[in-house]
Amino acid sequence: AFGGMIFILVYCTAGISGGHINPAVTFGLFLARKVSLVRAVLYIVAQCLGAIVGVGIVKGIMKHPYNSLGGGANQVNSGYSRGTALGAEIIGTFVLVYTVFSATDPKRSARDSHVPVLAPLPIGFAVFMVHLATIPITGTGINPARS
Repeated sequence: AFGGMIFILVYCTAGISGGHINPAVTFGLFLARKVSLVRAVLYIVAQCLGAIVGVGIVKGIMKHPYNSLGGGANQVNSGYSRGTALGAEIIGTFVLVYTVFSATDPKRSARDSHVPVLAPLPIGFAVFMVHLATIPITGTGINPARS
């Protein structure tokens, strides 16, 4: 469900902000010089503010579940070391950012797909796969604004 929601969110916001809803992706695109410093900073601030507003809404609507589940905070689950958790998060974030770079590469359109508008599909699928792999370890924190 989460990967599908990312697909929808990226698809709906791609025309406005390039579909940036994750500071790690924005930072990666900044390092690749696909986003200016000013735009990257503004996107990251907006992403963090959006996360704060989202948490406020969830806490206001579902106070008891929010408190009983620790506010949805990520933590290292028993049976895993901090090093394993850090490695899983680094790899998961890399997979997401790499998929964004690959799916939005303008050089790929001719040989891979005639419908560039479907770039959010592999991005959503990557988020889905990373969640399957890292939920048992850390609860998946590949989005610094959410974590």
